[in-house]
Amino acid sequence: MELRDEIKQLVEQKKDEFFAVSDKIWGYAETRFEEFQSAACIEAALEKEGFTVKKDLADMKTAFIGEYGQGKPVIGILGEYDALYGLSQQAGVAEPKPVTEGGKGHGCGHNILGASALAAAVAVKDYLKAHGIPGTVRYYGCPGEESGSGKAYMARAGLFRDVDVALTCHPSYENSITGYNFLATLQVCFKFHGKSAHAGACPHLGRSALDAVELMNVGANFLREHVIQEARIHYAITNSGGSSPNVVQSEAAVLYQIRTPQLPQANDIYKRVVKIAQGAALMTETQLEVVFDRGSSNIIPNRHLEKLAHDCMMEYGPEPITEEDLAFAQKIEDSLVGSDRTYSQDILDMIYGPVKGKELGKLIAGKLIMDTVYPYTPTETPIAASTDVGDVSWNVPVVQVLTNCYANNTPNHSWQQVAQGKSPLAHKGLLLAGKTMALAAVRLMQEPELVKGIRDEFKERMQGREYVCPIPPEVKPAPHR
Repeated sequence: MELRDEIKQLVEQKKDEFFAVSDKIWGYAETRFEEFQSAACIEAALEKEGFTVKKDLADMKTAFIGEYGQGKPVIGILGEYDALYGLSQQAGVAEPKPVTEGGKGHGCGHNILGASALAAAVAVKDYLKAHGIPGTVRYYGCPGEESGSGKAYMARAGLFRDVDVALTCHPSYENSITGYNFLATLQVCFKFHGKSAHAGACPHLGRSALDAVELMNVGANFLREHVIQEARIHYAITNSGGSSPNVVQSEAAVLYQIRTPQLPQANDIYKRVVKIAQGAALMTETQLEVVFDRGSSNIIPNRHLEKLAHDCMMEYGPEPITEEDLAFAQKIEDSLVGSDRTYSQDILDMIYGPVKGKELGKLIAGKLIMDTVYPYTPTETPIAASTDVGDVSWNVPVVQVLTNCYANNTPNHSWQQVAQGKSPLAHKGLLLAGKTMALAAVRLMQEPELVKGIRDEFKERMQGREYVCPIPPEVKPAPHR
């Protein structure tokens, strides 16, 4: 039996178990560093399969590593399982219908991601067991990717240092390899402490924390003109001080996120934002508290590894699409309005430019579901998004596989993604990701020259640089502060 077919058989013979894990985690919908049921679900599955599981890692109760095998190479497979706030949604329903009003939901498909990584790790384990070849497969249970940067804490703790190559995936509306970069990011909360007073009778006795937040935001708006073109400065007022206009607000807070192509650029802008906050506090005679929340690094790409992953995906091609898939995709399409209907094309244009983007767009034009695999198209252009996979990439060569789990044009972080998270199409994408990563992992174990080429490129791209965690050493992982 050819390797491709054997890996396919190993993944598909346990597919119902992987679907069950994905669907359970979809139902748990736990957010950063509180994914207790989700982590336990995957840990139990790994232990059942004979993996040795180490839990409670890098100051995170929901971080773990499952390991099987011995010797080199050590192949890491990264899994995630955290959800998003405010995206509760019933499965299989193509209109906004939350399970719990204001609740949480898997609007980025990490339930599928965690199960896809599990499928790959188990298939590699089964292959090692059947053939008795050397090699170690590790499932990395990575919490808090959404606004938590869990992998950065794991990298800071040195958990990837002895890994030769790492593989991961992400649910998408396309089948492709992420041959592009992601932005570095820093997220910091600025809390202002003032003094309350009656806003009518004695406003002169109060010191408004809300005024400080507003002044800071005005200053940051002026700063945007004086940073590099590629930078982004986002903010959200997380505490406006209450709902009583006749009270001078004594407490207020604003959460800032800074994105740049390189981490040192984000650090430079962060220092300027802090000065603006200090100025706002000075103008309002309030006290400023700066609470560093999270950070993640830009990705160090690896073309040798990306090409291998793409070749493995091409071995399987897209999963078959049924009339049932198309019927539900049509309902999702009908729910989209305005620019959402061109979301997929807009992303291609952003990454590859209008010429190459339009060329790739012809492969999906007018289709409800992508029925092909994008050609391998590497670019140095960063996508306007961030991921803590970047922190792994500074420690070990890593690649991210995208597989089609959603209807075309489904926006990221949307109720539409949550609605499709348990669909047959999502399950098919789960299997394709699992098979692609498992095939790549086994080939790396069988062909040392592949690992050497990947590692040589990694060394060349690092140029002697060492990983510096974007999160200060005194900051510990925590649920939303």
